[in-house]
Amino acid sequence: MVVQPRTSSPRVIRRRAAFTLLEVLIVVAILVVLASVSSIFVFRYLDDARIGAAKTSAAAISRAIEAYEIQFGGPPESLLQLIQPPDNRKPFLEGGADALVDPWGRQFQYDPSGPRHGGQKPDVFTLDPQGQPIGNWK
Repeated sequence: MVVQPRTSSPRVIRRRAAFTLLEVLIVVAILVVLASVSSIFVFRYLDDARIGAAKTSAAAISRAIEAYEIQFGGPPESLLQLIQPPDNRKPFLEGGADALVDPWGRQFQYDPSGPRHGGQKPDVFTLDPQGQPIGNWK
């Protein structure tokens, strides 16, 4: 006996192998929510990293000022003297003019007259995006 393959009858409902528009929209909505939540944490992490880099740079500039004071008997008049000493010696701060720029692209501020924030060293500082000072005293 030969068995004939069964053909589909008109009553058999064929299921498509594709996603509906509603399913796709739900998946996209879930991905948008996950991306927005994770971006909050990533941007906060990046801000914290920039603040840490600013503190490290201010400390490096402060150490270069100390070396300058030892060499010349007083603090430099401007931070540019750290990368271009008056007697054409080796720079006290490596990296050229980029070493004097904070992570937000602004120049570090310098007050050679003395400490105003309770420290022992001349102030080297910048401001974070919220306007809070970051410097060699913290």
